[in-house]
Amino acid sequence: MNSSKQIFLTLYFRFRNLILYGIIGGFSACIDFLIFYTLSNILDFYYVVANIISVTIGISISFILNKSYNFKVKDKVLKRFIIFFSIGFGGLLLSTALLYLFIDFLSLDKIISKILSIILVVLIQFVLNKFITFKK
Repeated sequence: MNSSKQIFLTLYFRFRNLILYGIIGGFSACIDFLIFYTLSNILDFYYVVANIISVTIGISISFILNKSYNFKVKDKVLKRFIIFFSIGFGGLLLSTALLYLFIDFLSLDKIISKILSIILVVLIQFVLNKFITFKK
């Protein structure tokens, strides 16, 4: 095996959870974003309501995928879901506060504000979920 392939595999196995969390988080964030966009721009929902709905769906999808494919835990599913959802709900509160700050105080575009809030919240949630929700 050549050294670059060995380095890649070493890094992959060391950061596997983070990589998969990023992929799953990216997928969930895309679903969140598409639902938010549809509700706020096409169906003209108030952005806070659209955010609550879209984040709740994103959290649920993320939990199922992380439980099954990333951290591969099968025990204490209800407890883990409650913790994951609580962290997600904290993220929802944070993302809503950030949207309010970005849109109403800084006059940023709704879509740019949503993207910024997703980036900040996902980083915080990864750390919390890795060390609290999915610890072995």
